[in-house]
Amino acid sequence: MAEDLLRYDILVQDALRGAVKKILAEVARTGLPGEHHFYIAFDTNAPGVRVSSRLKERYPNEMTIVLQHQFWDLAIGEHAFEVGLSFGGIPEKLLIPFSAIKGFFDPSVQFALEFEPGKTAEPLPDDLIEAVGELAELEGRTRLESVPAGKGEDKADRPRREAAGKTDKGAKAEKAEKADKAEAGKSGASKTDEPDKPTDGSGGAVVSLDAFRKKT
Repeated sequence: MAEDLLRYDILVQDALRGAVKKILAEVARTGLPGEHHFYIAFDTNAPGVRVSSRLKERYPNEMTIVLQHQFWDLAIGEHAFEVGLSFGGIPEKLLIPFSAIKGFFDPSVQFALEFEPGKTAEPLPDDLIEAVGELAELEGRTRLESVPAGKGEDKADRPRREAAGKTDKGAKAEKAEKADKAEAGKSGASKTDEPDKPTDGSGGAVVSLDAFRKKT
């Protein structure tokens, strides 16, 4: 058999991707008609795909989305489409090149298409791939910057650190109490054995150690 120099397989794949593009463009313009809804499977590693790091960790190779009741901001471009979906109550925006699609299925009429990701005569523009890469890098930096400074510490160290802080505070209060008693002894005070009492705030009396612990 002669070699297929026209690459009918690629031409057919691109034509069917064009059909998916037209279908989604119509839905973006008028909404889903009747009972129609779509399952779209795509390669999460394909060039130009943009999903959050959370979704990429959960779906490292392939992911299937459903366009039915809850989706928003469906936008169709020349080489890709963007859509908003909710995953576990968290809204996400996905950018999916048509060349990354592996399957398109409308269960309401049992219509299905299968694709080989990347097998296309129309490669993605370099600027689109670069833009997606820049967005992914920016998201990664933002995610790292949003982590609180002490979040990565060992939970087992936290009680020890808190206990050490309380001990340090208690030691300081005890030193202050001893200094106050020593000063009272020098001046001939007669009530050094009585517990210290908080004043009305106008003086500099030292609060007793027990009262200090209650405040902290």
